[in-house]
Amino acid sequence: MSTNDAAVAHPSAVDEVVELCRDLIRIDTTNTGDTTTSAGERSAAEYVAAKLAEVGLEPKIYESAPGRASVVARYEGADPSRPALLLHGHLDVVPADASEWTVHPFSGEVRDDYLWGRGAVDMKDFDAMLLAVVRQWKREGRVPPRDFVLMFLADEEAAGGYGAHFLVDEHREVFDGVTEAVGEVGGFSVSINNDLRLYMIETAEKGLDWLRLKVSGRPGHGSMIHDDNAVTLLSEAVARVGRHRFPVELTPTVRAFLSEVSEVLGIEIDLDSPESAIAKLGPIARIVGATIRHTANPTRLEAGYKENVIPGKASAVIDCRPLPGRTEEFLEQLRAVIGPDVDIEHIHQQPGLETTFDGPLVDAMAQSLRHFDPGARPVPYMLSGGTDAKAFARLDIRGFGFAPLKLPADLDFAALFHGIDERVPVDGLRFGVRVLDRFLSQT
Repeated sequence: MSTNDAAVAHPSAVDEVVELCRDLIRIDTTNTGDTTTSAGERSAAEYVAAKLAEVGLEPKIYESAPGRASVVARYEGADPSRPALLLHGHLDVVPADASEWTVHPFSGEVRDDYLWGRGAVDMKDFDAMLLAVVRQWKREGRVPPRDFVLMFLADEEAAGGYGAHFLVDEHREVFDGVTEAVGEVGGFSVSINNDLRLYMIETAEKGLDWLRLKVSGRPGHGSMIHDDNAVTLLSEAVARVGRHRFPVELTPTVRAFLSEVSEVLGIEIDLDSPESAIAKLGPIARIVGATIRHTANPTRLEAGYKENVIPGKASAVIDCRPLPGRTEEFLEQLRAVIGPDVDIEHIHQQPGLETTFDGPLVDAMAQSLRHFDPGARPVPYMLSGGTDAKAFARLDIRGFGFAPLKLPADLDFAALFHGIDERVPVDGLRFGVRVLDRFLSQT
């Protein structure tokens, strides 16, 4: 067989990553938050398992409910005495309305040097990068420095009950020896100028607390004067929450990030009011700006059953994201905003996370980025949302967000998460594969 024939038979990770990501995007894994209306992750899990098995790994599919499937495989390393490294991505995506998109959200179309589709950045790009690198390593007979535990998970977009948390609760054995984990959302670039790019590595993420506010009043006829209207009382409380701005509180991660920003931008940052400095970061300021304080946003309202009947009950859902380690303080502040006449029910609660920006794993991330981008400046940051790292933290696994992408300076990357026309640069995928390959070889 000639060299060219061998290359066709066994493409490199750089050659294969776009095709793998395209295939995954074309598998609809929409997660509505309700299993009865979700597409389910089983087809994607079977695809991933087949790709891993094809190169000699022994993946196992874990189904937490019909169609809700995750894939786990262990890639044995050269030194089994060392702690294992967990590498994880999720297979589910948020819903997409095709009528709002330039291309069909599940087409996996390549256009204008981007791969388009729901999940392109959240997070089938990293799934594909990881698959591509692992497949190349196995074909070449490469052995990881230590055991890698590979996970492709269900249900991350609805807090992970059918995915990461299910595995932690029901299959703890798959985490044997794992002390550190790498997944989303981090490793992407933010251009400062032509010669300098910050690469945001996630070392912290805010907590999650979905609350239901409930108000009871006196039902009655809609045509009469009514001073005890549950809808009115609830609406006033919701409006107070929606307009409230919690005070600035900077965690160690955010302070470290702002210190880096101060240096690269050459500006003095007022740590009591850092918004003006954060605004200079462009679109990514929306994520960073949400990490300097607690946030609480109303997302759902429910009341009434007929146009001319004043209901006796009304409820609302609030999406709350407290800073790590400060949930109780946040709830006290929120209660003062809501007022005494509203009942609060916790729908789902997960604590925030924060680790330090140091250690061999961080060093390997930084070195790998700089090797392929001399203008790279890796910095720690806090994610305003959440990831499956919250589930793994229950096992004292230290988590990082590192899915490397070198992005065009004019791309509004933050807007692509759960947004319309989600897409990832083709060159960014290939860059990510190169960085991930080098990073994993140094872990």
